[in-house]
Amino acid sequence: MTTRFTNHVSLPEKTKTQLVEDLNVVLATTVDLHSQVKQAHWNIKGPQFFARHELFDNLASKLRDYADAVAERAATMGGYAEGTVRLGAEGSKLPEYDLRAVDGKQHVKTLVDRYSTYTSFIRDTIREAAEKNDPVTEDLYTEILRGTELDMWFLESHLNV
Repeated sequence: MTTRFTNHVSLPEKTKTQLVEDLNVVLATTVDLHSQVKQAHWNIKGPQFFARHELFDNLASKLRDYADAVAERAATMGGYAEGTVRLGAEGSKLPEYDLRAVDGKQHVKTLVDRYSTYTSFIRDTIREAAEKNDPVTEDLYTEILRGTELDMWFLESHLNV
């Protein structure tokens, strides 16, 4: 898909189109991770319920903000942000959530796995944005990576006891 809207971002049209396509994959994956974190938030049971319930909600809130920033970057480049839940499920790089997860430790393990996949994917997108000479998108992805690796550490801390 080519960019749809007039913009004056000083990159070649072909590069902007590629960046918007990449941004939409990041958006889809971020929306999917957000929904998986909310799945854990809604269904957690067991010891440390309240602390983990609150942690998951906090993580979901950050992911919602990242999705918003990614969508706005796609729009800035003249693209159309494809951020519905259905599009997220279709375009996500994440596996489906483990619906057998019930207790806190199962949810944490599942989320650590998803965050690991997500952060690896974001590392790749940083490199791709750098190759396209777009430091703004590269910086956005770096900010997302910084936050999600920290959040992954918070999750992992629940397993290292």
